[in-house]
Amino acid sequence: MSGVAISVENVSWRPHRRSPLVLHPTSFEVRAGRVLGVVGPNGAGKSTLLRLLYRFQTPLTGQVKIGGQDIWDMPARNAACIVAAVLQEQAAAFGLSVREIVSLGRTPHQHGFAGVGVRDAQVIGRVLDLLDLKHLEHRDFGTLSGGERQRVMVARALAQEPQILILDEPTNHLDIRHQLEVLALIRTLDLTIVVSLHDLNMAADICDDILVLEDGHPRGFGSPDALLTEALVSDTFRVNARREILAPSDTNHLSFHLPN
Repeated sequence: MSGVAISVENVSWRPHRRSPLVLHPTSFEVRAGRVLGVVGPNGAGKSTLLRLLYRFQTPLTGQVKIGGQDIWDMPARNAACIVAAVLQEQAAAFGLSVREIVSLGRTPHQHGFAGVGVRDAQVIGRVLDLLDLKHLEHRDFGTLSGGERQRVMVARALAQEPQILILDEPTNHLDIRHQLEVLALIRTLDLTIVVSLHDLNMAADICDDILVLEDGHPRGFGSPDALLTEALVSDTFRVNARREILAPSDTNHLSFHLPN
């Protein structure tokens, strides 16, 4: 992959005309095939930004461009074929099986009353295999564990065959094993990914680029090593951050302490 996949130009948002801005003008670019991590304290505007990227909310100002085209200049169906999102909240499945949930990802590619065709079935089968869900395809979604449900929602998003994958706190509410499974999956996907994360060490480990938000303001954009400094992290999160080298792997790791 090469070139700019996502271009965000001075986007801002607020819920009502007279309310304060939830997200102040923010700009950045993500090159194709890279993973962008969006980090910041609670209320920083992370989820708001992601909603603008997957066309759920219209920016008050600015533009979100995918492949050079403003996503609001294209039909919603076309946008859904390009951008897929996995959200923190998982909607009720209403008795649907795993395969039926994943099949919903093919909806943007279907027209009229056409059902699942041969091409759709091939894509569904491939993503079920990719996420190790084949043995669960006939299970009721509501009977799955948290980690299994998260894999199903990622599979549904991948069934859209998107160019861009948006992940809003994909490890939230998961135990350590399932967090590691989701992170391992992110590393293997050949997609442009934007992911919001609370864990800064996790973000530094899996992301090529980092965007830091605080109170709706962008604090910086760049590589994890250059951006996640002790000073910026301490100031943004109101903690004392220290960078340590963990033996025996010589891995950089941030530790956090409350100010005295």
